[in-house]
Amino acid sequence: MRILHVSDCYLPRLGGIEVQVADLVQAQGEAGYEVEVVTATPGEPIAGVHRVVAPMPFDLPVHPRGVVHMLRLMTARRPDVVHVHTGAVSPFAWMGVRAAVRAGVPVVVTVHSMWDPVTRVLYRGLDSVFGWSRWPVAATAVSRAAARPVRAVAGPRVPVDVVSNGLDLSSWRPRPGEVLPVRGDEVHIVAVGRLAPRKQPVRLLKLLHEARQRVPRSIPMRATLVGDGPARGAMERFSRSHGMDGWVSLPGRYTREQIRSLLMSADVFVAPAPRESFGIAALEARAAGVPVVARAQSGVADFVRPGKEGLLGRSFHELVVAVARLTRDRDLRESIAGNNRATEPTRCAWPNVLAGFEQSYKLATGQA
Repeated sequence: MRILHVSDCYLPRLGGIEVQVADLVQAQGEAGYEVEVVTATPGEPIAGVHRVVAPMPFDLPVHPRGVVHMLRLMTARRPDVVHVHTGAVSPFAWMGVRAAVRAGVPVVVTVHSMWDPVTRVLYRGLDSVFGWSRWPVAATAVSRAAARPVRAVAGPRVPVDVVSNGLDLSSWRPRPGEVLPVRGDEVHIVAVGRLAPRKQPVRLLKLLHEARQRVPRSIPMRATLVGDGPARGAMERFSRSHGMDGWVSLPGRYTREQIRSLLMSADVFVAPAPRESFGIAALEARAAGVPVVARAQSGVADFVRPGKEGLLGRSFHELVVAVARLTRDRDLRESIAGNNRATEPTRCAWPNVLAGFEQSYKLATGQA
């Protein structure tokens, strides 16, 4: 099968969608598919990657004549299916949908983000103009939480399945003969993600600050918050003003191998964003055996059950209580960690993810 992936952003940019699409392309290639990518992200030439780039303000990944360029590419390459990846607002990706519909090529749209109320209004407006919900497309979302608002907007005409993000689970497990850090009395709390305002990283510091007040001083705590982004300055100011510099560190961006090593020493992983569509970093922590604290209404709830793989909260207060509880209760931490090390979220393993998309491709072919 020949697959053409369309994504606004792609390597060398590093973000959730970019890395996940690159991993999907690699997994499909290893499974025997013929895979290519078209993107509006500039960068060095990569085999199989077509860059449709125009000089835009702020380096926005979009092209004013993207439909024409992609229609020409689809006509020349003749893919069996076009797989489009969208975030909350992805103009180049939706140009890819229009080009595929015009070319008569089956098209699958994967929604990687949570559509908030403003985004839902936007897509309803676009539907009234372009009638996209009547196009012959199939859709997937990365979690049940992400699928709900898409179904509410698209209505019954567009089938929306849930196909999880993929992860090589074995790479996050302890390796044979690997010496793990010795657990002491100190509780190490970890979070990984882009320090962007929509992820509410300053609120994460507030959460840790309030949790520290609920934990006896006899229990030492430290936190490592990995990532970089525009909210870093605000986080540093909050940390200084609240006396957290002594136990909270902001080391910046880590490589995957550095994150893996960090998770080997972690006791608790925190993913507090309420609009987390999936939570690939939380999945990595869960695969590494770390108890996860996250929002019950986020995509993390697809692979974290309360008391089994971690603790879930529906509010900021409940997240504070969950972090404090895990910090105080060593037996609970070890019970959840043991369960995470002994079980695997198999629906997130690449063979199951590829099988899910294969079904979506067949559905899209029937739609076309």
